Amino acid sequence: MSSLWAELEQFLDEIEKPARYIGGEDGMVKPEHSPDKTSWLLIYPDTYEIGLPNQGLQILYEILNERDDSLAERSYAPWVDMSREMRNRGIPLFSLDTHHSAEAFDILAFNLSAELVYTNLLECLDLANVPFYSSDRNADDPLVIAGGHCTYNPEPFADFIDIAVLGDGEEVVGEISEIFTEWKRKNDPKKSRLQLLEEMAGLPGVYVPSLYEANFSSGRLLSISPKEESSAPNIVEKRTITDLSDWPYPKNQLVPLTEVVHDRLNVEIFRGCTRGCRFCQAGMITRPVRERPQGQVLTMVEEGLKRTGYDEVSLTSLSSADFSDIESVITEVMTQDACSPVSLSLPSLRVDAFTVNTAAQMQQARRTGLTFAPEAGTWRLRNVINKLISDDDLLAAVESAYSQGWRRVKLYFLVGLPTETDEDTLGIVSLAEKTLEIGRKYHKNPSVTVSVGGFVPKPDTPFQWFGQNTEEELLRKIYLLRDAAKKIKGLKLKWHDSRATVVEGILSRGDRRLAAVIEKVWKEGGVFQEWSEHFDISIWKNAMKSENLRIEDFAYRHREEDEFLPWDHLSAGLHKDFLWQDWRDALNNQGLEDCRWTPCYDCGACTGYGIEHVVASAVPPAGGSQGTGVTSEQNEIRVSIENKTSFKDLQSSGVKK
Repeated sequence: MSSLWAELEQFLDEIEKPARYIGGEDGMVKPEHSPDKTSWLLIYPDTYEIGLPNQGLQILYEILNERDDSLAERSYAPWVDMSREMRNRGIPLFSLDTHHSAEAFDILAFNLSAELVYTNLLECLDLANVPFYSSDRNADDPLVIAGGHCTYNPEPFADFIDIAVLGDGEEVVGEISEIFTEWKRKNDPKKSRLQLLEEMAGLPGVYVPSLYEANFSSGRLLSISPKEESSAPNIVEKRTITDLSDWPYPKNQLVPLTEVVHDRLNVEIFRGCTRGCRFCQAGMITRPVRERPQGQVLTMVEEGLKRTGYDEVSLTSLSSADFSDIESVITEVMTQDACSPVSLSLPSLRVDAFTVNTAAQMQQARRTGLTFAPEAGTWRLRNVINKLISDDDLLAAVESAYSQGWRRVKLYFLVGLPTETDEDTLGIVSLAEKTLEIGRKYHKNPSVTVSVGGFVPKPDTPFQWFGQNTEEELLRKIYLLRDAAKKIKGLKLKWHDSRATVVEGILSRGDRRLAAVIEKVWKEGGVFQEWSEHFDISIWKNAMKSENLRIEDFAYRHREEDEFLPWDHLSAGLHKDFLWQDWRDALNNQGLEDCRWTPCYDCGACTGYGIEHVVASAVPPAGGSQGTGVTSEQNEIRVSIENKTSFKDLQSSGVKK
């Protein structure tokens, strides 16, 4: 295996941001390749700036390189100018660590965290000289593996991969390495690639699509089940790390050579979420909550800052302010000599868990902007989506921030949510205006940025049955907000392209018929579709039409209770009847409290695997409603309101079934 560096060096100065391709970062490993080790190329199918900070990739990178039977290197999707030069010069996709050709690795492992990168998966395979379809690969081709949140519905790209990994990857990558290394060692021609995949399918959390067949009738998916001759399980269960303290990674975070999106020390403080937001796939599929010990968090922060030289640390999770005794952690981080002076950020702040004390602790460092995510503009709609945060919660949080010196606040919302009315939509501007009024009490020119995304129904959520708003309807709601926001000084409005939202919806709930669509889009130049300058919905529409598929059937259509969903043969640990009941509760405007502080609802995430939430505190952190709907003024749980909306009402409202 030889390095391609000599060939790359000849033209890197001619392309944009050559630092993307040179490697050599602090924290990088330059492993020694040998026949007795399984070689992994971990590929993030987006640019270096987006992919390098990804914690999942960095964690697996370290774990695999610590093992005796494996090694790992990294690659990212080359930007369009680089891929053009690579094709012109006959240079294949390569690793950044040793600049070895991708096709020389045993395993190509893709992190798929967003639907619009699916065409980049094909771009990387093409550059690697690896056949797109698993059925076309032989024993000499690398195994193609996918992980990340998108693997909870891998069917749109199932034909392109050999293996999908569901859930936490820390343990399973080692088990895959063991099987592959033994297969290489035996070098038994009688043990075919198919036999290897059959053995892999026996691992919990491993899905091998080629061992399953999808059955259709009249354009509807009826079932996905193991082929008659296969021993693959009927249901593939996700993997869950029960104790995060056993996995204190990354220990040696990569320090980039150029500017990246999250250029700071990132420390994961816990995994999972029990808030039960019905739109949030990440919160549902990562249950249960597993907190790191506070001492381990502080050690990771201190050692990470010393080693990297960063002066900013981010305590990451889906709901960082929900960490037990978060205020104490903030105090410890801010007062440690080794960590001072340091800027501290909590990138995922819950409005009802951000207190004056939290703000006061954080204000000791450099102030950046704060982001809160009410998600919906009215209390009625927040009940529907189970974001049980009152207006008072939000306004108390922003007052805490403004009173401690912050001048900029960002609010994130979704439009196109189930049962949403124009009143709900305009409630977004109303909340933003109230936020500005509070800011003016403390500052001359406060600013509020409202960022709006279009809602996409996701697998393994209560909203997986909902038919999303059309492209036109989403755009109408955006314009409604735009016109209202123009009248308010200090308010900035940003929004996600509704056309991209539609494509995300198609891919989110799609099935195997979409593989041909993805390939056609790629052939038409549809790479980096998650970038606005490259996204083109026309090629998606043309590709759908050429395959006799309708957007309405995939994105806009409501699903029925007894309909087989493309991910029903895969399990995120959640009972389908629990999700259906939660969907019915949503249509009845009924919320559900955080199960960490209430009796178990038997969603399946704990009871199905015999595990429990790992939290340091038996009571909620200080703050507002804490997901219970309880405010300081009202000591009762608010879980329902009037004007209930039924499923039939939703259908008759104009949304296509």
